[in-house]
Order: sequence, then structure tokens, then C-alpha cells
Amino acid sequence: MKAAVEAKKRQKPHERGASADANLQKMAERTELEEKLPRGETDTSAKSHWLAYGALAAVSFFWGTTYLGIRMSLESFPPFWLIAVRYTISGALMLAGAMLAGARIPRGRELAETALFGIISIGIGNGALSVAELWIPSGMASLFITTSPFWMVGIDWALPGGKRPGGLTVRGLLVGLCGVIFLVGPSAVAEGWRGSTMSGFLLLQLGSAGWLLGALLQRRQKSQSHPIVSGAVQQLATGLFMVIPALLFEHFPAHVERRPVIAVAYLIVFGSLVGYSSFVYAMAKLPVAIVSIYTYINPIVAVFLGWVFYREHFGIREMAAMCVIFLGVAIVKWASKQKPVSEPCEGG
Repeated sequence: MKAAVEAKKRQKPHERGASADANLQKMAERTELEEKLPRGETDTSAKSHWLAYGALAAVSFFWGTTYLGIRMSLESFPPFWLIAVRYTISGALMLAGAMLAGARIPRGRELAETALFGIISIGIGNGALSVAELWIPSGMASLFITTSPFWMVGIDWALPGGKRPGGLTVRGLLVGLCGVIFLVGPSAVAEGWRGSTMSGFLLLQLGSAGWLLGALLQRRQKSQSHPIVSGAVQQLATGLFMVIPALLFEHFPAHVERRPVIAVAYLIVFGSLVGYSSFVYAMAKLPVAIVSIYTYINPIVAVFLGWVFYREHFGIREMAAMCVIFLGVAIVKWASKQKPVSEPCEGG
């Protein structure tokens, strides 16, 4: 230690200055490096990064399983009662958790608009899906819904201040349309235009349009509440609203089987609570382009599970049509990267 001190004393002034400058340079380089790193780049942020990918995996899998869950639930529950029970419970649980956590709850006009957009989005979207699964296989329903990005382009353009789709987007829409025709056409010809396949397809297009209209309106709303809180309000509002058509057009089952009850519980926990929370977390931590991968994985999971549990038919034509639709969706998403927009949540 003394030797080091003596050496420093013997150091010439210009050498000491150079040493100080070197230390300052190192500090500057270190500061510059720290500034280049994202804020909060620590072991905790690395863990958060992996949790985000875990959340995306949960969305990709669990929202894909909801198609099977809906079909199993329909074995005892009529469609409107299914939606009413599922979303009233999930919305109430999420809202109660938000209130216990001290989160801001929307009030007044914001509350009314959030509830209305939820009824449009979830009520029409999931209502159409639940009814359609009475007519067509769950895997086929998931494939019909893959066209939803096409509706997003059209509805976003139609709304005030919307952006007109470019040439690449239009080409993507045409590619997707070819896939849809290849998927639906043969069944429509064989069954007739009023057959179950065509009816299910048209109903799900209405559902996709309703889902995306509500989602786009919600995106334009100036809300100060956390997305999970808004989602809780929308789910609860949808559940309570759907009691009306359920009372008017359906009868609550006097006896329910065990499997449909388990399926409804699964939809509440993994479709609404875990799935939606995971989606919000993934959207907050990952780029939209990465999160949108779930839209490709969901139908694959749904088709596989439909075949495993119900032996739903899925042949070469369906697989080829799915690939063509996916190509069209990919082109549309690629075109949207030129003018990034937040992607509405869909699924579950």
C-alpha cells in the first residue's frame, strides 16, 4: 500500500493528468454505455422479458383452447347463457381485484363508453362464435376468424380519420380472399348457400366485424384507466347485458353435465382471467409484431384439439386454405408495419 502511495507521489504532473483523463474517459464511456441501455435494464428487467414471452405463450395456447371450451360448454349451456355466466363472473372477479389493488375505475361517460364498446366487441364477437359453434366444428370456426385482420383494415378506414389501405395491403386482402373461397366454396356448393358452413362463416364475419369495431372504438377512447380495468368493465357489462337475450330467447338448463361446467370454469379462468391478463402484459412488454404471432398459433391449437376430442375433419384442402389465408394475413401485417398501429385484442 505504501509503495503504491510513494509511486503516485513520484508520478510526474503530466502523467497524473493523463491518468485522471483516462479515468474520466472510462467514466464517460461507462455513462454512455448506461445511457444506451434501456432504463431499468437489470436482472429484474431480464426476468420481466422472459415473463413477457411466457405471457405470449399463454395467450397463444389458452386462447386457442377456448374454441374447444366453448364447444364443450354448449353441450349443456345455450350460447347467450354461456356468455352471460362466463363474462359476469370473470368481469366481476377482475374488477374486484382491480378495486382491491387500488386501481382507477372509470366513471361517468368513460364508464358508459367502455361498457358499450365491450358489449359491441365481446357481445357480438363471442356471441357470434358461440352460436356458430352449434353449426360448424370448433376448428373450422377458428379458421374463419383468422380473416379478422382484413376486417380491421376496412373498419379502420371507414371510421372518421381512418387510413386508406395501400396497394400492398389490398394485395394481401385478395390473397386472403382466395384462401377463404378455397376453404368455404366447396362446402357452400355441396350444402347450398343456406347450409351450416356458409351460415357459420357469415355469422363469424359479422362477429369479427363487431369485435374489431368495438376494439377500434375503445382504442380511440381517451381512457385513463389501466387496460385490465377497462377489460374487466367490458366483460362485466357484456355478461350482464347478455342476460337480456338469454331470458328472451333461451331457457337456463335445469340440469347440466359435469364436463360443460368444467369447460365454463376453464373459460373463466384461462380464457378470460389468465388469457386476457397475459395479453395485456405481453402487449406492454413486447412489440406488437411479436405479440401478433398468437393469431397464427390459436387456430392451429384449436384445429388440433378439435380433432383430438371430437375427431373434427381437417384435410389437405383445409390445410392449404389455412396456409393461403395466413399468407394474406402476413402480407397485411407486413404492410401495416410501414404505419404502425396498436392491434386490438381478439381471442378468448
